[in-house]
This record gives sequence, structure tokens and C-alpha cells, in this order.
Amino acid sequence: MKSVHHDRYGPPEVLGIKDIPAPNPGRGEIRVAVHASSVTSGDARLRRADPPLVRLFFGLFRPRKRVPGYEFAGKVDALGENVTQFKVGDRVFGATGFNFGALAEFLVIKEQTTLCKMPEDWSFTQAAAIPFGATTARYFLEDKGHIQATDRVLVHGASGAVGVAAIQIARIHGATVDGICGPTHLELVKSLGADRVFDYSCEAPSPQSYDLIFDAAGKVNASTTKPWLRNAGRFVSVQKGLAKERPSDYPVIQAWMSQGKLQSVIDQVYPLNDIVAAHRKVDGGHKTGAVVVKIRD
Repeated sequence: MKSVHHDRYGPPEVLGIKDIPAPNPGRGEIRVAVHASSVTSGDARLRRADPPLVRLFFGLFRPRKRVPGYEFAGKVDALGENVTQFKVGDRVFGATGFNFGALAEFLVIKEQTTLCKMPEDWSFTQAAAIPFGATTARYFLEDKGHIQATDRVLVHGASGAVGVAAIQIARIHGATVDGICGPTHLELVKSLGADRVFDYSCEAPSPQSYDLIFDAAGKVNASTTKPWLRNAGRFVSVQKGLAKERPSDYPVIQAWMSQGKLQSVIDQVYPLNDIVAAHRKVDGGHKTGAVVVKIRD
């Protein structure tokens, strides 16, 4: 099978396409024929070993996991023993966690993990753009930010993969939500449900306006945003830890997708052979929503 492969840290050019054997599912596992994956900001940081602490967890001198890729959408292709929740042909989407491996024609994943059947009317490219942003936004808004329907919420970095999900999830919770992003993305963020959108190059929110501020891109800190918070307001940031990988997220997210409450935002779709260009796009720091990689038709 074709897969993205890298055996060292560095710029996008360390990535290449390699033929490797297709994996076979074991007990309690399914094999997915991957139709679409993505390049997230986390994928790019791991490739660069940025921050250097990455090396302690994923390989000191070279990456232990040679096939990257975190989120995916595809069809169940084969079943291991004792699989009960899926059948061959099911359309599924999800995340591989720290096993990675989604940027390949096939991947094997345990059925009792972070994946779910896709809504019928969603394409593979649309579904592959959802898991990273939605699970991250949900974790930081709900678990860390304790979002309430009565809150006024500000999402900083509102046009990235996490930011576009955070705007929509805040609205799902009944909160009033504003966003901060670049000038070319103002209308997009507004269309996702933001009441007001600030152009970070020339605007700033009013003092003491927000109950919860979410730094969705890791580009601000608590001291910068403190003047915008009300008394007892909360600040949460993707810089402060990783979202937990929870299978229980996926039925909730699938329901939001089916109900039209959560939609994907895709910057660009690249073929697998253009993986270097896809990573360059993410390294540029100005993508809108997700950068999707199409692996098969």
C-alpha cells in the first residue's frame, strides 16, 4: 500500500511516499480503507519536533511512528475476530491517536476506540476534517472552560481547525460567541454563528466583556486577554495540555454533524502525492479550517 513516510524530523521535505505492506486486523480490530486524512497543526509540530520535548515521547533521534496522520475517513475493509460494532462496507471517521498512521491507503484500529460511523450525507473529505478540531474544541470549552449557556465566549484564532469548531460548539451550548481572526476570514467566522468578529490586525474586544476566552491557536496568553475578561472569567488555551482521546466524544459529534449543527471547513484538498505541499500550507500558519489529503477516490 502507498503511505506517507518519514524517518527524520525536519521541514516538509522529510516526507515521502513509500510502498509498505498493508496491515491485517487482529482480535477486536478493524481495517479501514482510508479515503481521506488531513494535516493538522499537531502533525506539523510533530514532524518538526517542535517543541523539542516532542522527541522524548515520539523518538529522541528519529520518529518512532514512521507513517504520520491523525484523523481519517474511509470504509471498513476487513474485520478481526470478535468485532461486533462494525461490518465490512461501513463508512467511518475518527482519529488514530498517538498511533498515527492515517496517511496511508489502509490502517488498522481497535473497534472500541475513537471512531464512529459517518452520517449518510457526508463525504469522506468533509468527515476527515472534523475529529481533531471538534474533539479539541469540545475538551477545552467543556472540560477546561466549563462553558455555560449564559456565557459570552471569545474564540481567539477562530478561523483554524480548532477555532471553527469552537465557534460552532459554543453556539450548540447556547452561549453567545465572538471571534478573533485575520481580515480575510471575518465573513466565514460570522457565517458559523459568531455574533461579532474582530480583525486582529486593527481591532480589540472591549474590556471586561467575556466570561470565557478560548485561545484556539496557541497565539495569546492569559495576561494579554485578562483585560477582556469579566470578574471570575476563565481563560483556556491549547498551549495548556492536550485534549483527551475519548471514544464517548464521537457519538455526540456524529449527532451534531447529522443535525447540521456542526459543519466542516476545508481550506484545500491535496492528493496524497502532494503531501509536502500540504505540510507547507500548514507551516504557513494561515490556513482556514482543515487541510485535507485525499488518498483514494
